Amino acid sequence: MTIDKMVFAFAGTFILLSVLLTQLHSPSWMWLTVFVGANLLQSSFTSFCPLAIILKKFGFKAGCAFD
Repeated sequence: MTIDKMVFAFAGTFILLSVLLTQLHSPSWMWLTVFVGANLLQSSFTSFCPLAIILKKFGFKAGCAFD
């Protein structure tokens, strides 16, 4: 699995988890969704993604987006 796919899977998991927590616990969990979405948006323009940097240091293969 490439870093790109892992970042997408991680972001999708956190978005779904935050929506679930919003429904079950508190509406304040929606801020986690906002943070993940903002991070995805800024990384699309800057190619800077902290998770991609961490995964690259662990030796995962880079995809097209995070060379």
